[in-house]
Amino acid sequence: MKDKIIFTNGLIDLAQPRLGTKVIFKTDDFFASANRIIDPNEPIFKVGVFDKHGKWMDGWESRRKRTAGHDYIIVKLGKPGTIKKVNVDTSHFNGNQPAMVSIEGANSNSNNLNQLKWEPLLSKKKTKANSHHYFNFNNKKIFTHIKFNIFPDGGVARLRLYGTIAKSNKLKNKKINLASLLDGASVIACNNEHFGKAENILAPGKAKNMGDGWETRRRRGKGFDWLILNSLDGKEIDKIEISTHHFKGNFPSHCSLQAAFLPTLKNSKQIVNSSLKWKYLLKDAKLSANKVHIFKNNLMKKDKINFIKINIFPDGGISRFRIYGKTI
Repeated sequence: MKDKIIFTNGLIDLAQPRLGTKVIFKTDDFFASANRIIDPNEPIFKVGVFDKHGKWMDGWESRRKRTAGHDYIIVKLGKPGTIKKVNVDTSHFNGNQPAMVSIEGANSNSNNLNQLKWEPLLSKKKTKANSHHYFNFNNKKIFTHIKFNIFPDGGVARLRLYGTIAKSNKLKNKKINLASLLDGASVIACNNEHFGKAENILAPGKAKNMGDGWETRRRRGKGFDWLILNSLDGKEIDKIEISTHHFKGNFPSHCSLQAAFLPTLKNSKQIVNSSLKWKYLLKDAKLSANKVHIFKNNLMKKDKINFIKINIFPDGGISRFRIYGKTI
């Protein structure tokens, strides 16, 4: 069966806590904590589970409003960025979802919430029970804070804010990990992420478990699995780290890396097609279980890069990927 390519277009969820994102204000979360709305895991439903306030719900839920106004939360993004797509997820909220939602954004270094100047990002939209609501934007502005409004009250399971991290000029000419999620690296496309998201390999720190890495399904036919990431623009590539922590009976046999420098940003399909001809940065590198593998760059010492393709043979999982070079 032919692989179906998953295009992420370089977008990541800016609301995920591992970037440092936090809920810093809520008008009310009597029934369910506002902090749950940015939980990276998919929402669940616990049949027959109640706490001292009522039915336990996996999301943010305010009490029934008996006064004028509406409920809202303020989210401080761990990394400022542009927002291109939003998912308002009301999974498991059926009869207690808001009637409508809207979103505003602000860009400020101030910790004083009264000084935040809000501008509309999403006008009022009707919401349905137990549903995903997707909205796309062409806005190029950088936001540090998001205000999520619900009308008049109710519950929302998850808020996903897909976008790109604003790259810092402070990193120029620095020797760093060019594949850091925290600095703006992102996955463009992959052929499979059945057991673990490809984006996970760019995350900081050591993976918590197998689910915190990238893992594909068991391949029953010919071929191999791969992903393409957009790294920071770099040169003088030196050390490469590939970790298979927690992958003990399901690590790939070996891997290879291809890389290119594409000065003009192309669309994702063009990038995937062009990757077939990219030069090898690392070839036929054997991998072992539950280990950090360190490789030296001997093939592209003088090349600039900003895209990397990781090929794993024939399938399996890796937990982290790091590549060190000088930013340009």
